[in-house]
Amino acid sequence: MTNKQPKPYSNTKATLAIAKASFRSILRSPSAVVFSLAFPLIFIIVFANIGGSAITADVGVAKTCDTANDFYRGLKTHKVANLITDQSTADMENNLSKGNIAAIIDIKKSTTPPYITVNTRYSTASGDKGNIFKMILTNIAYNANRPAQVGPSPVVELTETTIKGRAYKYIDFLLPGMLGFSLLSSGVFGTAFVFLSLLLTLVINRFFSTPVKKYSIVLGEAFARLVFSWIGALFIILVGHFFFGFTLIHGVTTVINMLILSAIGLIVFMGFGFIISGIAKSDSSVPPLSNIITLPQFLLSGTFFATTAFPSWLQQLSNILPLTYLNQAMRNVAFEGAGLGDVTHQLLILGIWFVVVYGIAVKTFKWE
Repeated sequence: MTNKQPKPYSNTKATLAIAKASFRSILRSPSAVVFSLAFPLIFIIVFANIGGSAITADVGVAKTCDTANDFYRGLKTHKVANLITDQSTADMENNLSKGNIAAIIDIKKSTTPPYITVNTRYSTASGDKGNIFKMILTNIAYNANRPAQVGPSPVVELTETTIKGRAYKYIDFLLPGMLGFSLLSSGVFGTAFVFLSLLLTLVINRFFSTPVKKYSIVLGEAFARLVFSWIGALFIILVGHFFFGFTLIHGVTTVINMLILSAIGLIVFMGFGFIISGIAKSDSSVPPLSNIITLPQFLLSGTFFATTAFPSWLQQLSNILPLTYLNQAMRNVAFEGAGLGDVTHQLLILGIWFVVVYGIAVKTFKWE
């Protein structure tokens, strides 16, 4: 009788075994459940019910608008009205119909009364922001016309039209931001803690005494975290849709696209976790290092409030951060019905971050 040859070692099976064990470990970790599921869900419930963001009204300024007059200068200095001049006419019209901006103004001057005519276009999707801006215009016009009340004609005249649009609810803005927060927390904190723990407890050294390849360890952990994040993302999306009216413009197709974006975002954020696990000396050093990466993105990437409410210098900083582009892509896919081919700009920026982050991770991550 001939002896049977032993089966060759399968790194695929090893990868799946590591992924299974890692997934069980994630489920047993209170911090993973809290950061990935509980916190985003609590934020959604609280902010969706109180409705929202700081009281500002983004207003598009038409290309034909006369800006060399006292009325425009007074409107420009108003704290609530945020005048947008850097969008194309097509983008303004598109944003107005979706309620992304409260109105579009076009001011005309004349040599006869009324000397200033303010033509304003609103949308049914503008909601309260449109009404707030209407009150601002009325107040400025009233103050401008008061000195002329002795005459027969007003100095300023307001005209308005309203177009139909699809209402953009605060939950449509908030939920993608919460998904981004969940993915960022899971990718950075989860990866950093796990791999540093494996290093400090010499588990990785024990792996090296087996035929397990290094890539199996990384892929196993990544796959487990990806599955967990997909479950969390799907749960958050469904809760937002069925309980708070979160818009999924193409239904299941939109959900699938959001899950694909979630996977891309998580992979990029895991790179930060590898960097931290490579430079951290102990478990206690992981939180401060992770917060240096997560807090600026959490606060400046449009998670709770639109970045247009920030000063221009702060907007420039937010436009560098990867979470900003993940949030933008998520919102475009969910509310505007964009496909992955329509968010190639955001995907390109995330791809650049992927190259940069993993280039640094290769230099800093240590296997021993």
